[in-house]
Amino acid sequence: MVVRDGVAGPEVFLQRRVGAMEFAAGMTVFPGGGVDSSDGTADIAWAGPAPAWWAEKFATSEPRAKALVCAAVRETFEECGVLLAGPTADTVVSDTAGYHDARGRLERRELSFAAFLAEEKLVLRADLLRPWANWITPTIEPRRYDTYFFVAVLPRGQRADGATTEADEARWRIPAAALDHWRAGADVLLPPTWTQLDALRRFATTAEIFAAEPVIDPIMPEFTRIDGRDLLVFPDYHRYYAELPDPSRLKGSSRP
Repeated sequence: MVVRDGVAGPEVFLQRRVGAMEFAAGMTVFPGGGVDSSDGTADIAWAGPAPAWWAEKFATSEPRAKALVCAAVRETFEECGVLLAGPTADTVVSDTAGYHDARGRLERRELSFAAFLAEEKLVLRADLLRPWANWITPTIEPRRYDTYFFVAVLPRGQRADGATTEADEARWRIPAAALDHWRAGADVLLPPTWTQLDALRRFATTAEIFAAEPVIDPIMPEFTRIDGRDLLVFPDYHRYYAELPDPSRLKGSSRP
């Protein structure tokens, strides 16, 4: 979740996934993606909390924690052009336009993230990320993911864009406005996205968001029949379904 301070409060960068995607097609989501096999084993220059710190926060192993952080930084760069890395351990690049070609090669898997950082002499800035949440796809779904959410503040001078093959629309919105668009049927939000937006709307500045220390307990929603309806049960699911717009007004898939 990439955030920035706006006139009306913190804004978060959102993308609408293209309809051809095998998972969450047409959904409005945060930038993200999968872990590559090299993410956890690559020898890269690293600044900030060590993998052991991340492993403790996410209750996982150090190799997996390192892979998660590397994947988060790489996918954020691939999907919206925001690069959490710099020439030194205490700097961050201010303009990523010069890495346009490398970004495309990364997305096409023609270049590893470790090789990119080494070629450009960049240090991964793990201190520009914070752990936020962990959601696991329900067992009923044919494609399942163990998803870890991070938050990062947009580095000064950088801009987020929608130049990725996986999204057909991108925008900045304050979380409350994003939720209003969902209630109006203009966007489709999966429960994990709705939950994170609902949490972010409670903060007045990005500094407050970045300083937060949410408790990260794995959440795996389960389909349960309640009052004759098959509903996904997860924290605050009552509010989600109470505000869920009429399916006839939704853009894209209407399945929660």
